[in-house]
Amino acid sequence: MHLGHAHAHHGAVSADAHRPDGTRRALRVGLGGPVGSGKTATVAALCRTLRDTLSLAVVTNDIYTREDAEFLLREAVLPPERIRAVETGACPHTAIRDDISANLEAVEELEDAVGPLDLILVESGGDNLTATFSKGLVDAQVFVIDVAGGDDIPRKGGPGVTTADLLVVNKTDLAPYVGSDLERMARDAKEQRGELPVLFTSLRSAEGVGPVADWVRTRLAAWTA
Repeated sequence: MHLGHAHAHHGAVSADAHRPDGTRRALRVGLGGPVGSGKTATVAALCRTLRDTLSLAVVTNDIYTREDAEFLLREAVLPPERIRAVETGACPHTAIRDDISANLEAVEELEDAVGPLDLILVESGGDNLTATFSKGLVDAQVFVIDVAGGDDIPRKGGPGVTTADLLVVNKTDLAPYVGSDLERMARDAKEQRGELPVLFTSLRSAEGVGPVADWVRTRLAAWTA
């Protein structure tokens, strides 16, 4: 089920598109969202879908552990040298929005070690609806929510829901079991986001990540144009 148009809004790309040596740097896409919404599952699915055609890497953020990175390593979605973990030691906002130095260092180290790269996915630690990425860290942001969290989440808004370049509503397969009204969620998301795209999907299905991957490809095409 896909409500909205994934390619309706391409957004602007950063003017800082090159590394110090003059080569084009990778497109950086941030993924945020509440705990349990499916951020790591989205990252894993994107890696599996894009790794054969793109050179990509991942930076994960956890407060005190490397759990998300370890999950990606266990799933073998990318070679180990393409996955870096940042332990924020504080609120996830700090490392993705306020003091982005640790994430920037991880991104730059990946490009030095395994580059040139087309794409780097930066996953935030689990947070609430206010999580947003610094524009100095990422070029585009995906915000992931899920229907099990309640169909009032789009209506509640918050910067993650209202301003992310793409809103992904995950776990649509659970809607009948948790009493979530997908049409209502779509209307509320449209009211909050205007023309910004919204995708309804279930990452449990093999094809669930397809529209998200297509959106990433479109952003990458704009980045490299």
